[in-house]
Amino acid sequence: MNDASVFVELVTEWAWIGWLVLIAVFLVIEMLTLDFTFLMLALGSVVGLITGLVGLPLWAQLIIAAAAAALFILFIRPPLLRRLHRSEDPTKSNVDALIGLRGTALADITQITGQVKVSNGDTWTARAESGVAIPLGSPVLITAINGATAVVRPAND
Repeated sequence: MNDASVFVELVTEWAWIGWLVLIAVFLVIEMLTLDFTFLMLALGSVVGLITGLVGLPLWAQLIIAAAAAALFILFIRPPLLRRLHRSEDPTKSNVDALIGLRGTALADITQITGQVKVSNGDTWTARAESGVAIPLGSPVLITAINGATAVVRPAND
């Protein structure tokens, strides 16, 4: 027996430890991310561990584990995510709630400076979305928030 075959035999014999380490690492990462992706990878590793315990060669274990993880990600993860997020409030909040609101220009708005009174009562610094200046008193529509500045365009009533 040459050194390469001894090494391959040794790796195949102790591959179950590698699978256990992968499972543990994936589960720890899942606890930090809570996205179910690493949970599916851990489940794929469990399948790899099982295939190793029944005596399949290492290359087959890897292929079957990868295929199982891919299937878990494609078919099990989406329903789990929907179930996790089903009780969330779909109402936009914070900056997302400002996008699409109307307002009135409190000062001339250019691409550099301006001020807008938003329909929710807030006053924001503003800048024009395009190169066209928006005159004082004009109705505007918020298209984006960039830091503490509302990016606006003229509202088409």
